[in-house]
Amino acid sequence: MGSIQRYHFETGVYRPPSEGGSDSLLVRFTRNCPWNHCTFCGMYKNEKFELRTLDEIKADIDAIAELAHDLRELSSKTGESGSVSHEAAVMLMRRTPELEYHNGFPMVYQWLLGGGKTAFVQDANSLIMKMEPLVAALKYLRETFPSINRVTSYARSKTLARKKPETLENIRKAGLDRLHLGLESGDEEILKMIKKGATPESHIEGGQKAIKAGFQVSEYWMPGVGGKACWENHARNTARVLNDIDPHYIRSRPFRLWPGTPLHQAAREKAFKPLSPREQLEELRLTMETLDVSSKVCFDHAGNYWKNRRGGYLFSHGYEGYKFPEEKQRVLTLIEEGLDCQRH
Repeated sequence: MGSIQRYHFETGVYRPPSEGGSDSLLVRFTRNCPWNHCTFCGMYKNEKFELRTLDEIKADIDAIAELAHDLRELSSKTGESGSVSHEAAVMLMRRTPELEYHNGFPMVYQWLLGGGKTAFVQDANSLIMKMEPLVAALKYLRETFPSINRVTSYARSKTLARKKPETLENIRKAGLDRLHLGLESGDEEILKMIKKGATPESHIEGGQKAIKAGFQVSEYWMPGVGGKACWENHARNTARVLNDIDPHYIRSRPFRLWPGTPLHQAAREKAFKPLSPREQLEELRLTMETLDVSSKVCFDHAGNYWKNRRGGYLFSHGYEGYKFPEEKQRVLTLIEEGLDCQRH
């Protein structure tokens, strides 16, 4: 029997779908969310934010390396060259039965199957770490797994806005390539309502500083989060902020009421009136009309559920989306098709 301790490492719950699908290595630098006040969000609730030490992070990376090594070694014994095999995974589980209850085991197996090319640093805002341990952890991750060609993380725009340009540049050079930022809305009143802890100006400053430091930037916005009362301001002001940032990616995450959240309770009490699917699509049309960016606009999430005339998804759910301004008219044409389907 093998010892499960040599494979002990933490794996968080959340990551962006675009980060390799199920093929990204998940490495936990921090635990949970340091902000955790957003009224629309049920993630990390009742969980305490914690910074992890550099020694803890390195120990996790070492444990992942042990697991990857053993999977590869057993695979080579079963005749697989340069990849991992299902038979090797079964053999390792027989040797160490506790792996059946290890959340990170299937993650590492899938990551190796995918070529071991991408990694996502967890949890909600890794950039809140001090520069020295963050840089050291990133370098150690890259050195341990040279097959990795992209490392990404969530970050808050307000955190980025507070960082010195040279600090961000050092973090980027250490091996962090892409940042995922939750814009949600560019409207000041909506940002206050959802307790985002950011302003349109801090969103713009954080996004621009990240781009200038050399990061790829993905900005997420939530069609419908302003409800019936604020949909037009939400559309216009979100587009305005995105125009000022001009990120590499703009990703649509349509608003849905999450049971147990303050906004869900507000909707039950009729204080917040969510948009209908058709109204959400009309808001989306105004946002797209107002966008003036060179970004890729993406609908890479099941929440973009609107259907076309054939009954399929209206938008591609591909991670690379639609290139603006070249495909802007195509997106607007698709929205008109979706609205036409809503009429029937």
